[in-house]
Amino acid sequence: MIKPISNKGIAERLVAAKETARNAGTLALDYFARYQTLDIDYKTSRQDAVTIADQAVETHIRNAIFSVFPEDGIIGEEHGVVPGSSGYDWIIDPIDGTAAFLHGLSSWSVVIALLENGKPVAGLVYEACADRLYWAEAGGGAYCNENRLVIPPTAFDAGLTVIAASRPEHADHTGSIIAQLLKQGGAFMRSGSAALALAHVGAGHYVGFYEPRLSAWDCLAGLLIVSEAGGDCDDWLALGAISNRHPCLAGNKVVAPILRTIIAKAPGINGA
Repeated sequence: MIKPISNKGIAERLVAAKETARNAGTLALDYFARYQTLDIDYKTSRQDAVTIADQAVETHIRNAIFSVFPEDGIIGEEHGVVPGSSGYDWIIDPIDGTAAFLHGLSSWSVVIALLENGKPVAGLVYEACADRLYWAEAGGGAYCNENRLVIPPTAFDAGLTVIAASRPEHADHTGSIIAQLLKQGGAFMRSGSAALALAHVGAGHYVGFYEPRLSAWDCLAGLLIVSEAGGDCDDWLALGAISNRHPCLAGNKVVAPILRTIIAKAPGINGA
């Protein structure tokens, strides 16, 4: 159990966040063990599912945070916004990759980002099925568990790039990007969890990532991990309101500029 603390700065919040992410992952694994029996509701489409697991894990994270930092704000995918007064806000995705989760695939994660006065200062992505906690602190580096992450300069045509989209209105846009990627000698993957894919960019498993529309809880933690590991990311928060969905691009310093060029030549996105 997380104990109340007196000096409640970034470092203390990061310690609490690590414990909370792991405990939330343990709870999620309990539901994952019986994924075939979970009741499913749908948001915008049958590809946008939510279950009791998502809701229970987010409630667990919220309760853990509020028990120690009651004046902090929270923005969560499942339970919305609770404004705070401390200058700190937590951005939560209890199970990023619900579709993978519901199909018995391990490519889902528990995601927690921490903002101080609107700026990301910590990010955590817990790959529960592998017991790997990817995390970063602004100015303090990025890690997998306690191992420092440094992104290697793998060439575009020697690595794997994640190109993700799940909405029909993004088909022409992403289809064109994938076609150009292949024509230029690249290879693409599709990951169940955007946050986990970004963490894997930070670990050097992927050389790049792009998705045309992501929410804050999908990407802020992962983008900080990539940045602190020495990668190249677009400034997602500079694209508009935190409540909106925006494009997300990240990669190593060799691949990210190539992706930007390919994306700039692709057809525009229809709709949101």
